Order: sequence, then structure tokens, then C-alpha cells
Amino acid sequence: RLVESGGGLVMPGGSLRLSCVVSEFTITVTAMAWVRQVPGKGLEWVAGIGSDLRTHYINSVNGRFTISRDNAKNTVYLQMNSLKPEDTAVYYCNTGMYWGQGTQVTVSS
Repeated sequence: RLVESGGGLVMPGGSLRLSCVVSEFTITVTAMAWVRQVPGKGLEWVAGIGSDLRTHYINSVNGRFTISRDNAKNTVYLQMNSLKPEDTAVYYCNTGMYWGQGTQVTVSS
């Protein structure tokens, strides 16, 4: 089970930190990702982190978002800085076939 939190309403230029707490299995050897979806549009992969801590980002968030993991807490994070209105979406935590319920991020003045 994956449970996201940390979403909300923020002004352009602001920051949010999303968390994804995983239960029922350990993430230690698992690659994790954040994926987002704008209503009416498809899923967009945003960032990923491997078990070796290597990270990857979609170009539009590179330099603004940081994905990290705390294996002791079985938790993955997404630090989002310099947020833009186009970052508005439901953000999902994902690994393999497992998905969280999503957390809404709205960037608006």
C-alpha cells in the first residue's frame, strides 16, 4: 500500500514536499517514481529514484524538483520548488503495479 500526502494550494514560486509512505513491503531494493495527471490528460512520469539512489527527472522539472528516499522509514519524497501553474496535477507515488491514491497539487495565485 502506498499513501501520499503533502499536496495543497501554493502560489507560483512556492514549494511543497510530497511524501509517500509504503506499507506491506519494503522499498529498499525497489525503484520508486512520482507520476502526475492533469484532469482530462494522461499520466506523466515526473521523477524516479533507483535502489542505488540514482535519480531521473522529466526535463520540465529538472533543477526544481528533488526525489529522495528514506529506506528506514519506507518513505519516498518529492521536494518541489519554484512551482509553476503548469505543475498543477494529481501526484501519484508508483512502483511497479502499485499506486497510491494521489495527492492534489494546485499552483495558483
